[in-house]
Amino acid sequence: MPRGVVESSDSPFSNLWRKGGDGFERANGLETSSPSAYRARVRIPLVQHSTRRRRARYRRVLWSGAEVLVTAGVLVLLLVVHQLWWTNREAKEGAERRVEALEREWGDGGGAGGSGPGTGTGTGSGPGSDDGSGSGSGVDGGLGRSGVGSAKASSSGGTPRSSQAYAVLRIPRLDLRVPVAEGTSKRDVLNKGYVGHYTGTQQPGQGGNFAVAGHRNTHGEPFRRLDRLRSGDTVEVATRNAIYTYVVDKILPQTSSRDAGVIRPVPRSLTRPAYGYDAPGRYLTLTTCTPEYTSRYRLVVWGKLVGTLPRG
Repeated sequence: MPRGVVESSDSPFSNLWRKGGDGFERANGLETSSPSAYRARVRIPLVQHSTRRRRARYRRVLWSGAEVLVTAGVLVLLLVVHQLWWTNREAKEGAERRVEALEREWGDGGGAGGSGPGTGTGTGSGPGSDDGSGSGSGVDGGLGRSGVGSAKASSSGGTPRSSQAYAVLRIPRLDLRVPVAEGTSKRDVLNKGYVGHYTGTQQPGQGGNFAVAGHRNTHGEPFRRLDRLRSGDTVEVATRNAIYTYVVDKILPQTSSRDAGVIRPVPRSLTRPAYGYDAPGRYLTLTTCTPEYTSRYRLVVWGKLVGTLPRG
């Protein structure tokens, strides 16, 4: 560039230079012989096309990862809603309809397969496990079968079929009314919102132990508030032939899921022997999972029969 001539105004360096005495000096006071010499001394960074492509690729990867995380979060949320809300609603409505159907049958004089008052206590040996009980979120887990043999049902009722709803459990303190079905299968009984009768334990009103299990959480959660029961509370079990009234007597806050002693004819915990009974009687046992949303331990409530009201 000729001496004394400055760059045009549209040059990228026009705002950096002004004419000096023997050369050009930068507007901020840094002197050099010419703009070209300044360019040689100062390296101006250039954005390469490969750098742009790499950055665009990073952005696409990050965006795709964010979309995957958001989608996974929505799916998990939907699963939680299904487990905590929809299964409860569906099971509760189904259980209520079954209770109403049983009561209509009894009112019309039809049979629902229940049993009347009996005296059988049953005999047998060693603990076993009920079919379909399993573990996980089930309420009976390793308690399984009481191992005392099948109780004799009243001659007027007969033994209920597996998974058959044949009684109604009422707990006034909990404002609970739920059907009782034979067995503790999760798929066929517990997940329907029913309370399941431990196969091998006695039937309502009979000598021995009428033991049942119910979900603490999800699938109708009939025993959600079982821990609120106190000594002296009443529990009613209605069948086709009679209404049996039990009074809560003892509560075992926590025991092993495999503590089969709590559902024996004379119930006593095997892992916490201080809890239980020594003499034969007509007992009621309610079991469920504890703490909530886990299936590691069992909460047990025991009651004693105090009254029987035969149906007309």
